[in-house]
Amino acid sequence: MTDSLTAFAAEKLDQLETRSLRRRLVPTDRIDGLWVERGGRRLLSFSCNDYLNLSHHPAVKAAAMAAVERYGAGAGASRLVTGDHPVFGELEARLAALKGKQAACVFGSGYLANAGIIPTVMGPGDLILADELAHACIWSGAQLSGASVLAFRHNDMADLAQKLAAQRGAAARCLIATDGVFSMDGDLAPLDAISDLARAHDAWLLVDDAHGLGVVGPAGAGAGSVYPTAHIDLSMGTFSKALGGYGAYVCASAPVIDLIKTRARTFVYTTGLPPANAAAALAALDVIAADPDLVARPLANARRFTRALNLPEARSAVVPIMIGEADRALAVAQALESAGFLAVAIRPPTVPAGTARLRLAFTAGHTARDIDGLMSAIVGLVP
Repeated sequence: MTDSLTAFAAEKLDQLETRSLRRRLVPTDRIDGLWVERGGRRLLSFSCNDYLNLSHHPAVKAAAMAAVERYGAGAGASRLVTGDHPVFGELEARLAALKGKQAACVFGSGYLANAGIIPTVMGPGDLILADELAHACIWSGAQLSGASVLAFRHNDMADLAQKLAAQRGAAARCLIATDGVFSMDGDLAPLDAISDLARAHDAWLLVDDAHGLGVVGPAGAGAGSVYPTAHIDLSMGTFSKALGGYGAYVCASAPVIDLIKTRARTFVYTTGLPPANAAAALAALDVIAADPDLVARPLANARRFTRALNLPEARSAVVPIMIGEADRALAVAQALESAGFLAVAIRPPTVPAGTARLRLAFTAGHTARDIDGLMSAIVGLVP
């Protein structure tokens, strides 16, 4: 006899299967920063966020291994108990300096960061305006806050201005939240214009720069550095993209960071990030600071691709190839895999209905030959 929960799950999975929206894990051996092995086949990956290939960099790996020897495999407790290892303070000071802020707070992941930061500063009676394509963790944090939450059209400043004019007056506090680099489209938020609107309406600005750090802006300082006049109150990002590791951070004024460390539930009530991840992030920041040519390569490679295919010029390491329906995107991804390339199909609800796509991620290690080979394969598959 099948219990009701199992029956419910099976029915939901069947419904997703018929719409080509069921997801499955595929064991993937990342051989290095570029090549993977799946099902016994070696594939050149264009589906990894390791934009600078630092997950396999000798200095980054050595720093992580040394930290394991010094601190052990895990933090051992919440950072507010006994899990605040010395390496965290060093990393937070480094990040705050990089982002031009007084202080920083390291979290266990990007999702934990936004799910904790937003409810710490926003609550019932407040207003949150988020770009409609902002990452899911921004929406989760907004919903957890109890504030009124509205979407504004993607990068549409007129729509944001209209919503601020109509809604801001009734709210005690207001937060505008956006990605710096949008993870599925690769475009940048106009942070200067958003900042101007925020300041005109006494609103705070949170920017999730997970896909900007190490890739865009002077010295890879991130999306905020592309717009030096923008005032960003909460500058958030992760270690799991260009830094090649795991974890996240937010930079802000010292009182704001102290409040977050005191009240953010996803910081207070969870074990600290393993110290090895923090040490790896520090080493990755050292590599980025020392090698501006490395930092410039992902964007240069993405632009080689967009120029050749007459696509809009890449603004980041991410380039979407729009397919449309989920089943078609899966078929194109499978054909590319057969040709030796890993370019995973992205489907709803990660992207809006009817916009399933290949999300191509270009790294510093991709060669001209790699990119040209991918272009030739895609031209034969996508009109």
